Amino acid sequence: MNALQGILVRIDDGDIRGLVEFLNDLSDPARRVVARELPARLSERLHDRFEARDLASACRVVGAAILGGAEQVAAWLNRRELRWVRAPATDTEYVMSVLRRRPQEWRRDLAVRLVRRLRPATRSPWPGVLMAADWGLAAALVIETGAEPPENDAFVAGWSAHVAERKWRSEGALVLAEDPLFDHMLPRLFQAEGVGERLAWDSSWRDGHPIIDELAALADSGRVSRQVLLDGCVGRFLVTAEAAQVGPFVVLWRRLAPEVAEIPVADLVRVLPSAPTPVVQLAVDELRRAHAAGVLDDELFAEAVRALAYRPEKKHMTAAVKWMADAPEPTGGAAVAALAPVFDVDTPALRERAVKVAVRLAPHADEPGRGAIREAATRLPADLRERVAAAFGAVEAAQAEVVSAPAVTAMPPPALAPPIVSAEELAAELGRLWGPDQPARFERILAALVELTHRDRQAVAAALRPWWLSYWRQPFDASSYRPMVSGSLENVRALLPHCALAIVSPADSRELSAVLQNRRSAWPTSDPSPERFVQRRFREVLSLFERDETIPVLLATPTSPTGHVAAEILIERMELLGDAEPLEADFVQALLRLPREIDPALVVRAEKLPSRAGRRLAAWLRDGGLPDPTVTWELDTFEQSAHARLTPPGGVNELVAELCTLDPKPFSRDMQWWPAIMPSHREVVAAHVLQCLPFFMDSSDGQVEVVASLAHGDGPVGIATASVIVIGMGHDRPTQRALAADAVITLTAHGQLPAADLGQAIGHLVRAEQVKLNRVTGILDEVMAAGAHAQVWAALAQALPMLLPGSDEKPRPGLGELLKVATEAATRTQARDDVPGLAEVAARKGQSLVVHEARRLQGVISM
Repeated sequence: MNALQGILVRIDDGDIRGLVEFLNDLSDPARRVVARELPARLSERLHDRFEARDLASACRVVGAAILGGAEQVAAWLNRRELRWVRAPATDTEYVMSVLRRRPQEWRRDLAVRLVRRLRPATRSPWPGVLMAADWGLAAALVIETGAEPPENDAFVAGWSAHVAERKWRSEGALVLAEDPLFDHMLPRLFQAEGVGERLAWDSSWRDGHPIIDELAALADSGRVSRQVLLDGCVGRFLVTAEAAQVGPFVVLWRRLAPEVAEIPVADLVRVLPSAPTPVVQLAVDELRRAHAAGVLDDELFAEAVRALAYRPEKKHMTAAVKWMADAPEPTGGAAVAALAPVFDVDTPALRERAVKVAVRLAPHADEPGRGAIREAATRLPADLRERVAAAFGAVEAAQAEVVSAPAVTAMPPPALAPPIVSAEELAAELGRLWGPDQPARFERILAALVELTHRDRQAVAAALRPWWLSYWRQPFDASSYRPMVSGSLENVRALLPHCALAIVSPADSRELSAVLQNRRSAWPTSDPSPERFVQRRFREVLSLFERDETIPVLLATPTSPTGHVAAEILIERMELLGDAEPLEADFVQALLRLPREIDPALVVRAEKLPSRAGRRLAAWLRDGGLPDPTVTWELDTFEQSAHARLTPPGGVNELVAELCTLDPKPFSRDMQWWPAIMPSHREVVAAHVLQCLPFFMDSSDGQVEVVASLAHGDGPVGIATASVIVIGMGHDRPTQRALAADAVITLTAHGQLPAADLGQAIGHLVRAEQVKLNRVTGILDEVMAAGAHAQVWAALAQALPMLLPGSDEKPRPGLGELLKVATEAATRTQARDDVPGLAEVAARKGQSLVVHEARRLQGVISM
């Protein structure tokens, strides 16, 4: 066995220890021979990422042993496929054992190169998972060779993760002082990015901060300079804007408990404008200590409170006001201008306190400070403005800025893709079915299956054969799918591949259909009627293919992104069928997808169609399509949820009547199909959606997309549509709530928003605690930003009487923010309405946000 074969055999056997011994025994000429061929052989096997995980350690050892230059070895060890191993410490031991035959200077050179190549870690240290092997090897070489490692944040962060893990595993034993890299790393801990998260890692698994505590203990014992640690913390405070990076250093500072004389007041004032909250709170505490001891002069005090007051966080504004209130009056007076930005906050209590402090400090304020207060006071409510004017001089109310509302525009739905024109393109589309369901895409593939198979079934079957071999288990056995029959093979995402299977292998398809039919007979479906209708349409195509029959075209394939089928196109498709009858569910679906307005000339053309279905189409067009079903709405006070009721119109066939009837307790994850089933009857679809959507308010599978799609359709919209929009507003995820905002904006842009119904739905569903008020408020604010001021006010004028507290009730959480949106909407639209219950809330005592905003709104609508 030659050297190359000996290495490959040991790699395949997973015998890394034997591999190390074999490599260490190789002569230099043998190494050179292997180095010419083996890397390429190994690279071929590393393309498979699963095999690469198993081979990584062995490949690292081989490259370290046989490659000649330090740069070659460094590049090999840093290949993306080789960086992650299952046992980094063992990997380091093996690689080091084959490197020790190299000269000392060569290994120092490699150590430096490996340190330079380190990248920030992307995975947290955790036993039992793949971890990066690069830091451990670089550190081992640095320690063993005494190399001076170059500056690299990833090396420092890696060391901090290493000591944190050692600390965790040692259950509190001291690890820093005896660490060979400690003295070199200490000053860099405060400079390198990524250290904070690593130092905090152990604190997430136990109480306290063991690494920080050990650093402080070393300072207490004199092993480490206190000043080095304090200076390092301040340096980190000055450059870091992320709380995760700086948290452990805040803990270290507090653990060191510096004396007043050690507080760097100027530096701590400098951090206030932009530092993360933990640093700001620390700085305020320390600066207030320094101020009380007379170390902080008036100029720095003024700079500090001004920085706090201009922070966006209200708690920092509050801290500034409190500090001003506690300061000696001459000192506070010199800094009174810092209170000016607080006059613009939307928290009445904080604003009133700032005014109170400013009035007390007025005798000690200089003219620039007095001017700043007077200017800010122009935007205060009248009562507060008068108090400021009495202390600082005349203040005129600011003129309200008149902002014209932008025209509300809606984004159109995505355009339809062109039809599939070849069997090869069809096979490629079937191969890309995984991922989110897109009804238009499934419709496009189904239409191509029908049309291309009618033209040349053999060509389609041949093109789909590679897909069939990879998608369906071979040899095919329908019984192997029994565990999945409970539903996963019944939905549309499974029925479409089943239709394709029926083209390539009709016998296999019939066998699977029999299994599914037996399952349906034993376990009747509880799917809602729209879902059953979609499945029925796909199954009739499947049955067609299983009978070895074809038709030239599907009638119901949408011609519009909304799901509509143009009447002229439908008649053309019917003409292709001649006197042959279409598939029944496909025909009914095509009728339901017709627009509400039809050119009378098309009725004449439809009357010439020779088939029975042609006569049905002509009658449908003459009669104006499906009469609008009756939709009613009620709030179930026992279940605290909204429900719609549907009554189908008389004289419709069984399939249509079923679609216009609600099922008891339905459940579906395929609601995105429903708007395109009846795109001219949105309120009917909304009634179905209202039955199911509340079950998905914490899911991540995009069900609120149905709400946005619904808005692009046609037909009546009312309380059912409004209710599903409001339920969408209450979703846990902001991205899903945004789809409800899109629906409101779309309906507004088309002049179709049922604003009064939307307000009723908001009021009822919030009172029933089916949606959270703060989420609804956020969406209404977003809709306002799009220019729908009048629509938001019309909705809130209906909702507020149901949400305002009675005389013996407390305001519900979030009501103040909703009132703020209502006030802005009323102001923008110059509304003059009576909102029952508003005057009583506005007359309450106190300065809570609810009372304050109620007064503002009452003032606007009573002008």
